[in-house]
Amino acid sequence: MASPSFDTLSKKIETRTARAGVIGLGYVGLPLAIAVARSGFAVTGFDIDPGKMVALDGRRSYIDAVSDEALSAEIDAGRFEATTDFAGLADCDVIIICVPTPLTKHRDPDLSFVEATSRSIAAHLRPGQLVVLESTTYPGTTDDVVKVILEGTGLRSGSDFFVGFSPEREDPGNQHYHTATIPKVVAGDGAAALALMKAFYGAAVSTVVPVSSNATAEAVKLTENIFRSVNIALVNELKTVYAAMGIDVWEVIDAAKTKPFGYMPFYPGPGLGGHCIPIDPFYLTWKSREYELPTRFIELAGEINSAMPRYVVGKLAEALDIRAGKALSRSRVLVLGLAYKKNVADIRESPSLRLIEIIEERGGRADYHDPFVAEIPPTREYQALRGRKSVALTPDAIAGYDAVLVATDHDSVDYAALAKSAALIVDTRNVFNRLGLSAGHVIKA
Repeated sequence: MASPSFDTLSKKIETRTARAGVIGLGYVGLPLAIAVARSGFAVTGFDIDPGKMVALDGRRSYIDAVSDEALSAEIDAGRFEATTDFAGLADCDVIIICVPTPLTKHRDPDLSFVEATSRSIAAHLRPGQLVVLESTTYPGTTDDVVKVILEGTGLRSGSDFFVGFSPEREDPGNQHYHTATIPKVVAGDGAAALALMKAFYGAAVSTVVPVSSNATAEAVKLTENIFRSVNIALVNELKTVYAAMGIDVWEVIDAAKTKPFGYMPFYPGPGLGGHCIPIDPFYLTWKSREYELPTRFIELAGEINSAMPRYVVGKLAEALDIRAGKALSRSRVLVLGLAYKKNVADIRESPSLRLIEIIEERGGRADYHDPFVAEIPPTREYQALRGRKSVALTPDAIAGYDAVLVATDHDSVDYAALAKSAALIVDTRNVFNRLGLSAGHVIKA
């Protein structure tokens, strides 16, 4: 285990004199950078987006999990700075990669961000550095992609520099857990790398969970998200079956969850959103082809969840026909909630975007209201929706729509007032029943 590089870096981590570099200052990177800074390390954040630099220089956080006050405190203490100049990586002792890992149109892994970032690190790599991947990916990425690119410099992992993987675990909007209190799974390429991973993350978070290899840690993250994807798909399928039988799936779930063992409640919705659950399972299905092994269960769950927006629009069209005697193609619809989950501004992979697209494909007109998203930003999949603005949720505005489609149940919405003004409501979140506002013009979907 011992080598001059290991001994030097280990001492720096122990004495908090190591400088950490966090690449990618988004939903994962910025909270992590602040958590590491709070633990006493100097942190440099790197990002290619100059707009983020303007915000950070102005001490304005664009991530809900990091307040302006928390950001300012670390800047004032001299523990956090941000830059677009990747030459500063040479000064960092620990480098953490928090960049996107999306899918291609064919649902294959897109590692272009990870690869480009690894090459940027390689250009400034020196002995005595620990390089960590946190981006979600298939088992083998850290060792077969990141490590290989870095070793292309002639330096060797395990003796000159060290490589590890620690899956991010962020839950936007969760008020009970934050980066420093969520147990952190860590792994490394060899015993020395694992020892450094345990020491570094152990200084910044409350609980560290070491596992035997980087591939195992990568599999941990996939397993967590596949678990949610499969169970959400199950209740989404049960929703469609029970609806045909005249049974309320939410009532079924509420009763089932009273069982104190052997059951965990999951809830249906209009589709999956966020940066993990709609994407991560397909990283494993792609990798499994290398071993000629099918992943039918996982792929079926993905198909069911992906079909939910079209199912919901079908229920909307049916409700408009039966309740209002009007075709969807001649209707104006207000989609309530653009974010993928309540009480956040995160629209990544949000099913609301797909709902709007399907409604308009069928000839309807769709607007949206979201108290957290004033305007639709550029997205990879929905460029045609860019720039649309949230409409005001006034009684007159609501009355001007043929139906309101509740896609995200933000707590700040006045649902009682909405129920009074709307001609027809299609509720995908059971929020009206949950608040005791059930009515004849509120339809569950």
